[in-house]
Amino acid sequence: MGKTVRAWATGLVLSLAVAHAHAPAFAQDTPIRGGTLVFGVNAGDPPTYDCHASSIFTIIHLLSPHYSNLLRIDPANYPKVVGDLAESYVLSPDRTQFTFTLRDNVLFHDGTKLTSADVKASYDRIRNPPPGLVSLRRGQLATVAEIEAPDARTVVFKLNRPDQSLIYTLASPFNCVFSAKMLREDPDYPARKVMGTGPYRFVRHVNGASWEGARNPDYFKPGLPYLDGFRAQFVPGPAIVNGLQGGQVMADFRSLTPADRDRLVASSGDRLMAEETPWSNSLLLVFQTQKKPFDDPRVRRALSLAIDRYAGSAALSKGTILGPVGGLLRPGYDLAASPEELAAIPGFGRDIAANRAEARRLLAEAGVTNLKFRIVNRSIPNPFLSAAVFLIDQWRQIGVTAENAQMPDSAYNTSINEGSFDVAIDFQGDAVDEPDFQLARYQSSSLSDNRARYTDPVIDDLYRRQSLETDPAKRRALLREFETRFLTEAYNVPLLWWKRIVIREKRIMGWTLLPSHLIGQDLETVWLKP
Repeated sequence: MGKTVRAWATGLVLSLAVAHAHAPAFAQDTPIRGGTLVFGVNAGDPPTYDCHASSIFTIIHLLSPHYSNLLRIDPANYPKVVGDLAESYVLSPDRTQFTFTLRDNVLFHDGTKLTSADVKASYDRIRNPPPGLVSLRRGQLATVAEIEAPDARTVVFKLNRPDQSLIYTLASPFNCVFSAKMLREDPDYPARKVMGTGPYRFVRHVNGASWEGARNPDYFKPGLPYLDGFRAQFVPGPAIVNGLQGGQVMADFRSLTPADRDRLVASSGDRLMAEETPWSNSLLLVFQTQKKPFDDPRVRRALSLAIDRYAGSAALSKGTILGPVGGLLRPGYDLAASPEELAAIPGFGRDIAANRAEARRLLAEAGVTNLKFRIVNRSIPNPFLSAAVFLIDQWRQIGVTAENAQMPDSAYNTSINEGSFDVAIDFQGDAVDEPDFQLARYQSSSLSDNRARYTDPVIDDLYRRQSLETDPAKRRALLREFETRFLTEAYNVPLLWWKRIVIREKRIMGWTLLPSHLIGQDLETVWLKP
């Protein structure tokens, strides 16, 4: 059949043990059962309950405890993939067929037994959604030619080419596994009904107020979860800081600002703690390459060269969630550019005087004088407004005038999607560090994500080649070629990456801070210390 690449029957138990050993502040503590975790969600009610149709963090923080996935990212060993519903898998010698063996003890919350038919139906729904339904990640399954369920415990994914990022797609918390029986009766039922196999059963959603879950006594992982349940309080805006300060909520698992961090830690005595990590989100500049003068790479490159990212990082990191300087992949990630490699790319060198001199030369060479334009931007102060204020000052120093045009998200999205902008501030974010995910949006053939509207066959070829390359050193070299060309052409350019600052009560145990706020939120190993 093929060679066994990973077998998780015992590996999962070891992973959970490691999770306890590596988590801060409780290495010698034994988990205690009971209690209700109350955490804040800095957002309003979710627009849908359907994981497949959403990309917002609210869905993950509310629904992850209720659903399981075929695979999952091990929080204690990020970005290692371990089994969730899958007990093990076999990869064929030509790397075009994954055969998964499912656990035999998994029950949906209504008591029905999960089988391979449920996994197949869920992923077929993502790949080919029924008419009228939305599937935001169908492109991540483009290499899957067919899914088979030859028996109740076996699922086979047949690919049209090798795809080394597929295991991360199968570990995405957005790819919830639904009931095949219920999907046959109503393909849209997940939009209104929560019914999974996860560690917590859905209790209630109170519009505008809260979301509750209770321990699943039939959860397929012995001894888990520890909590009696959880309650997510909808506390948008500054209210979440007040809730943490007053003890109405125990944690915010997305991110707060440095000012919020300092205020809360200083005023809480010994009750709250702060943790930080580079975040898998970045703020980007997008140039509309079909509009003059932004169709000229010299103009785009000049605008990137004018930005002192290093000074910006030092200043903006004090009051916003903006943090380190990086390229197209998260700083610190194994395949990301090193500081030395990054400094060789236009716009990322540290000699800002030389950079700005080159920027002025390029604008003069392109025949562009007295350049003025509007920055289409989201009406969110942190970090979007702060970034715009910084950029306007940076461009002023090479004689360019920019105006910040803040818009509500509906108008902003319309402008971006229609291409009715000169320059826009955008962002990227993914659940895991994987170049196939981070760079997919930059293929010129991917029109839905190609917001700058360029055509570059070299970029498309480099993307394809890095995706197929299995040798890490060779793949890294291809990624540097991709990044160097892309940022020299300056279609989209990163401003700064974000930093994730999580504030929580010290008695919350078994939770691990990760570079993404979209994983590690199933709460299965979380417990409360008295």
